[in-house]
Amino acid sequence: MEELQRYAVVSCHVERPLDDRVWRAFERLLRRRPAGFVVTPFLRPPDLEAGEDEERWLERARRARELAPLGHHTHWGGPSHARPPDGVDAAAAVRREAAWLRERGVEPRFFCGGGWYIDLPLATALAELGYVDCTATTFRQPYLAAGAPRLQLDRPAHLRLPGGERLLELPATHSLGMLARGLARLPDRVHVHFHDWELTDRSRALALEALLRLLRRLRRPLSIDELARHAAAAPVERWPNESTIAA
Repeated sequence: MEELQRYAVVSCHVERPLDDRVWRAFERLLRRRPAGFVVTPFLRPPDLEAGEDEERWLERARRARELAPLGHHTHWGGPSHARPPDGVDAAAAVRREAAWLRERGVEPRFFCGGGWYIDLPLATALAELGYVDCTATTFRQPYLAAGAPRLQLDRPAHLRLPGGERLLELPATHSLGMLARGLARLPDRVHVHFHDWELTDRSRALALEALLRLLRRLRRPLSIDELARHAAAAPVERWPNESTIAA
């Protein structure tokens, strides 16, 4: 299959799946498919130690799976802390979460690390789990400290890891604000991301709807699983060294 040009995909980091108000707004969006976009839900698994409701989470995850390709989103420091705190083994935590999900019949194919965190051990775990990763971005996050583990790519690619594994990366290109500011100079490949809690802010929700209508005029809407199929033809690149990852 040839690599596709001039497309747009949309994904959502579902960080508050047990907040009833947030979930209602997000589920409505999933069902409506605004401007024809199938929004990929990257769901944060429940923090059982913090008392989050496992059964309600599973009910909502299964509902989301019926409406769109499902993704796994990890917050290593708890619901409100995305990147791994000191002493946390990010790869081991994701392996535990993935096992928990699969034991319960929830098998997301896609992954995005909280706070855009990725390093080589985590990338290796994702490849071994069979995930397609969406943690890379085409841009640098200004709030991250110099040297913070991250990955920047300018297009989808198969990363060849030092151990021989391969990981398909589908990098994000725009937040909502970046999309609003950049409609006049869009790249050919667009991957917009937003957060579920943004939908409870009326101005943000209206902006999302308007921006997706405009985006549809400029780029072909794809679901993320369609993009993954087309990205079978993406180039193979070596896993960058640590200085390049955090540059």
